[in-house]
Amino acid sequence: QVQLVESGGGLVQPGGSLRLSCAASGSIFSINTMGWYRQAPGKQRELVAHITSGGTTNYADSVKGRFTVSRDNARNTGYLQMNSLNPEDTAVYYCRVLANGFVYWGQGTQVTVSS
Repeated sequence: QVQLVESGGGLVQPGGSLRLSCAASGSIFSINTMGWYRQAPGKQRELVAHITSGGTTNYADSVKGRFTVSRDNARNTGYLQMNSLNPEDTAVYYCRVLANGFVYWGQGTQVTVSS
């Protein structure tokens, strides 16, 4: 079993930055893809960004150039650096990890962009 703990969410003003973290623990043999999704009120959960074990990244068009996904394989931790945040980025952000051949989700962390 793999546990994911997210941190780093909060309230930020438009134009500000936040860094989310997702730490994986438990019986981890291998972690393939680490990804970030978000769900705003009344909307479906959507992919924000993900990164493979080899470092290949993919971003939603809405965050390209503003968000950066990364990972520290030695610490089994993924990160999402979010810059130039705007109110449309307000959502609950979820970490998703493909580990040991199974998909695991974090508990979610609230990001609110408001003045």
